[in-house]
Amino acid sequence: MNLETKWLEDFVALANTRSFSASARQRHVTQPAFSRRIRALEQAVGVTLVDRSTTPVGLSSEGQLFLITARNLVEQLNESLSHLRGLSIANEALDIVAAHSLALSFFPPWISRLQKGLGELPTRLVAMNVGEAIHILREGNCDLMLAYYDPFATMQLDAEVFPSFSIGKVKMLPVSLPDEQGNPLFSIQTDSSIPYLAYTQGAFLGRSVRMLLKNDPLRMKLRTVYETAMAEGLKGMVLQGVGVAWIPDFCIRDELKTGKLVRAGDDSWDIPLEIRLYRCALVHKPGVERLWRQMMKLPRDFLQA
Repeated sequence: MNLETKWLEDFVALANTRSFSASARQRHVTQPAFSRRIRALEQAVGVTLVDRSTTPVGLSSEGQLFLITARNLVEQLNESLSHLRGLSIANEALDIVAAHSLALSFFPPWISRLQKGLGELPTRLVAMNVGEAIHILREGNCDLMLAYYDPFATMQLDAEVFPSFSIGKVKMLPVSLPDEQGNPLFSIQTDSSIPYLAYTQGAFLGRSVRMLLKNDPLRMKLRTVYETAMAEGLKGMVLQGVGVAWIPDFCIRDELKTGKLVRAGDDSWDIPLEIRLYRCALVHKPGVERLWRQMMKLPRDFLQA
């Protein structure tokens, strides 16, 4: 059976809406006709792409992988048609998803530095938690992902399918508001109980802190008084003198320099982190391909923030 382009567009629409009825309206066909076209696509590729047992409908593991190819083919066709019609795609923006702390404090100076080496680089940035960002990258809904490297491979990203560039080596530091003498208001090197500002359970940075404290007696002295998923949220609470938190150093450079915040422990309590830029090798968007080739030509130290 031949595979029709409209079936690919149907499948992409279904992946976006997770609803046969909504997708049918979007594609201007009846729901029975739309369902038949999805069935025809599955027969053409020889696998089940859609999990119809859930509400909203989901994609099978094969469907998630095929979605990247489908989006890629549809985008390439649209780009080719636009080119033939004389429309320029030279300044097409790259869609980037990033962890909240990276979007707020890391991305602006890093992209500015990169553009000094590569020239103007139109981008659209959306901040979200790492789990959501990975899902969006997997399904081809973004061009690039800016995230912390996971040495324990819990992100489950195949390095061949999702290649990456290391673009930063940073640390998380335990910090506190200073007292009148400039010493930490709360020190983790004390024998007393310490008010602790923590990351929520699912936050990637929280897992890094938990790994540090896993077998250390300090964790018994930490009294959790506040939780949030965002480093900037913890920073705000530390500045209010509520407690101690581990925060990426790039988020608090100015505060440490001016003395608004101080270390709550020596550098043995620092947590090293690596920041990487990911893409999906199955997606061949011209802007992404061009950027990746240009980045490969730059010295590695230039890419580092």
